[in-house]
Amino acid sequence: MIERYTLPEMASIWSDENRFRKWLEIEILACEAWVGLGKVPAEAAKVIREKGAFQAARIAEIEEVTHHDVLAFLTNVAENVGDEAKYIHLGMTSSDILDTALSLQMVEAAGIILGRLQELALVLKEQAVKYKDYIMMGRTHGIHAEPVTLGLKFALWFDEVNRSIRRLENAREAVRVGKISGAVGTFANIDPAVEEYVCEKLGLNPAPASTQVLQRDRHAEYLTTLAVIASSLDKFATEFRNLQRTDIHEVEEPFAKGQKGSSAMPHKKNPILGERVAGLARVLRGNALAALENVALWHERDISHSSVERVIIPDSTTALDYMLVKFTGVLKNLTVYPKNMQANLDKTLGLIFSQRVMLSLVEKGMAREAAYALVQRNALEAWNSKEMFKDLIQRDREVMALLSPSEVEGLFDYSYHTKHVDYILRRTGVTA
Repeated sequence: MIERYTLPEMASIWSDENRFRKWLEIEILACEAWVGLGKVPAEAAKVIREKGAFQAARIAEIEEVTHHDVLAFLTNVAENVGDEAKYIHLGMTSSDILDTALSLQMVEAAGIILGRLQELALVLKEQAVKYKDYIMMGRTHGIHAEPVTLGLKFALWFDEVNRSIRRLENAREAVRVGKISGAVGTFANIDPAVEEYVCEKLGLNPAPASTQVLQRDRHAEYLTTLAVIASSLDKFATEFRNLQRTDIHEVEEPFAKGQKGSSAMPHKKNPILGERVAGLARVLRGNALAALENVALWHERDISHSSVERVIIPDSTTALDYMLVKFTGVLKNLTVYPKNMQANLDKTLGLIFSQRVMLSLVEKGMAREAAYALVQRNALEAWNSKEMFKDLIQRDREVMALLSPSEVEGLFDYSYHTKHVDYILRRTGVTA
């Protein structure tokens, strides 16, 4: 069954309701902090907490006039609170609530993505164990090289996904910061204790220093981390897409009942999910570049980053969430064709054992260059004549002068190439 992306968690994080809710909580907490400093009456803060509310439609209506989203929000909140609203936003600038709320949203989004990554890692771990002994052709430059196993591919990806988890945890901490430091970050009109109180209540760290905004290297680290994760998914999906090609056909992504592959060719079963994942990775890499462009702002702040972030941060987190759901579904429901794997192994007439033959000749005392030339001569003959490489080796007098027939026979053994599979699985953490 193909996994459907219908979960609303990520969409709710980037909803207007969630954003305004966070803005309101930041303003209320700031009022509470001012109470402790004697600048706001306790009763006023209580009224603000009880009556503080907003209506998204009303904010949009006011913004049509003000052309300023925070002022529209504050106006709407004041309509609900009454006279005590005069204590709201004391000494603050718009970015105090904008950037602090954005940090909260990014932390929440990272939490969802980390959950997806952990699920993907678990599936990869299971598949690595399941397919650890499924021998298949390893390819370098797209050309047959030496045997690997399907399980080793999954173990490799498991290790990579775990690195992605650690990177995203670090990036989440980089944006787990708030700032309530005023117009240019100097605390001229607000006490640093307000920032400390608000951030502690929200589970954020106060930025050690800020301007009017949090510095955008934090956001760039976050977006580039998402792009790296997307690029790993791109790599995994591209591998499956290649292995599904008709002339390889060793694996196949799920194909649902009633699904159609082509409007013109009824026989087609295309790797559309893998292609979708690969395509969206390009979007995230482009968004990461835009995040890097946002780092350099004029002086204590300009607004050039704002419009960009309203697109790239929700879009990147949502797209990556979608990609993880889709790719994990592909992995869970992957069809594997071991007979085709064996057939592909056989295509190169035993040439995949060429290195082992060469090394055995070196062990017998032959110079490496001479051994290489001798084996290559037989390998090229196998390519041209379509004879089995082993048969040619067994007829080669120079080879047989050093190797016995039983030794040659033993060289053409697939298990030689898979003897360290369990060791690799243990080293990646797939098995204990």
